[in-house]
Amino acid sequence: GERLPKPERGKMRVHKINNVNKALDFIASKGVKLVSIGAEEIVDGNAKMTLGMIWTIILRFAIQDISVEETSAKEGLLLWCQRKTAPYKNVNVQNFHISWKDGLAFNALIHRHRPELIEYDKLRKDDPVTNLNNAFEVAEKYLDIPKMLDAEDIVNTARPDEKAIMTYVSSFYHAFSGAQKAETAANRICKVLAVNQENEHLMEDYEKLASDLLEWIKRTIPWLEDRSPQKTIQEMQQKLEDFRDYRRVHKPPKVQEKCQLEINFNTLQTKLRLSNRPAFMPSEGKMVSDINTGWQHLEQAEKGYEEWLLNEIRRLERLDHLAEKFRQKASIHEAWTDGKETMLKQKDYETATLSDIKALIRKHEAFESDLAAHQDRVEQIAAIAQELNELDYYDSPNVNARCQKICDQWDVLGSLTHSRREALEKTEKQLETIDELHLEYAKRAAPFNNWMESAMEDLQDMFIVHTIEEIEGLIAAHDQFKSTLPDADKEREAILGIQREAQRIADFNSIKLSGNNPYTSVTPQIINSKWERVQQLVPKRDHALLDEQSKQQSNEHLRRQFASQANIVGPWIQTKME
Repeated sequence: GERLPKPERGKMRVHKINNVNKALDFIASKGVKLVSIGAEEIVDGNAKMTLGMIWTIILRFAIQDISVEETSAKEGLLLWCQRKTAPYKNVNVQNFHISWKDGLAFNALIHRHRPELIEYDKLRKDDPVTNLNNAFEVAEKYLDIPKMLDAEDIVNTARPDEKAIMTYVSSFYHAFSGAQKAETAANRICKVLAVNQENEHLMEDYEKLASDLLEWIKRTIPWLEDRSPQKTIQEMQQKLEDFRDYRRVHKPPKVQEKCQLEINFNTLQTKLRLSNRPAFMPSEGKMVSDINTGWQHLEQAEKGYEEWLLNEIRRLERLDHLAEKFRQKASIHEAWTDGKETMLKQKDYETATLSDIKALIRKHEAFESDLAAHQDRVEQIAAIAQELNELDYYDSPNVNARCQKICDQWDVLGSLTHSRREALEKTEKQLETIDELHLEYAKRAAPFNNWMESAMEDLQDMFIVHTIEEIEGLIAAHDQFKSTLPDADKEREAILGIQREAQRIADFNSIKLSGNNPYTSVTPQIINSKWERVQQLVPKRDHALLDEQSKQQSNEHLRRQFASQANIVGPWIQTKME
């Protein structure tokens, strides 16, 4: 690949010497020391000098540049042959003369690099000529290596020419080295292509993975930001279980994807930088920073969601506890109020006696104390219902309806309790008034009854009189008695008025008196009956007295007649007796 000075075209000796000198100068410029070799000897056809120069050229350009594991030239070429033929049986390259006589080493070199050209297993060590010719022909035909050696010369020579063998073997080295370089270059190109393809795959994978991850984040954040409360603790527990599944099952693979995404991105950028390629720029919105931003939003939403779930569960637990407390207190209160309205509405006081009323009042006072004690429970029920409303309890309408019913019933009980107390106290006062009237009635009815009984005895009493004076005295006494009858009738009316007043009060206030006057057995009927009897006996007494008066008057007349006759007869009789 290097240009030499343009040769002279003349045919003269001087032209030839100049042209050879140009070649020798070039060789010398490559660091080759030409000792005792001149252009004149070569132009004059000195075979020894010419062959020496050719060998020098071969050493410099074919052998000296060979380098294998820090060895060069002859040693390097020998080491290369040893390494390439090491796996083959019956081949042991130790030099560049007798080690090549059987031809197996040449075939081994070819087979090592082009196994399709040699059927090495069919070669026999005892047939060196065939082996050598096979190697030379294959090398010339397929590897463009000239047939520099003769098989018979090598076989028939005790020690083949080392320089000839070395020169021929170096052709194999350069042929295979060039092929190897071409293969290496091809491999390098393939590798570059593979790297590019791999980079493209990494870019595609990054884009797809980034899209999928961002889509998942976009889909998950609204779910985590959803703060719609559930009605029951069971539904919220299910939400918490779903969140735990998300944490335990769904999120970890995404964490791995995110890490893998960052690793792929960094790996891709490193590969691109090492291969002097422009840095990878993902699509808009799919940068690692965009993914990290989305992930931070996801983490924030997740943290807020977990806090909300726990707070909501605690709220529902408190609500359940409050609701249960409300139900218990409401049930206890409703059980206590059962039948109380009926009890307060009953009018048992209308037929009660004064002592019964006092007992009912004492019983009512005890109920009022019980009612006051339950006031605190009603206030607690209302407070719990209010708290349930403030905490947005899902069943608040039913709670409110039940609470309102309890409060309304409580107001009714309070009103009925007040009304019953008023009715009991009013009835007590009325019964006390009636009782006082009964007592007054009894106090006045008893002596009046005794007076009537005495009057009836007197009016029915048998009388025996002998004189007119006696009957007149009875008539005078009877007249005196009759003069008291108007006052007695007024007293009777007053006594009966007391009874009527008591009955009027009872009737007006719908009080059903249980029986007779507790202080006396003298009823108005008895008084009226006895008074009628007195009224009947008075005229009978009048007649009896008048009859007796007439009789006494008649008797008095007879007595007077008898007395007058006695005044006449008496002296006569006395005279007679004398």
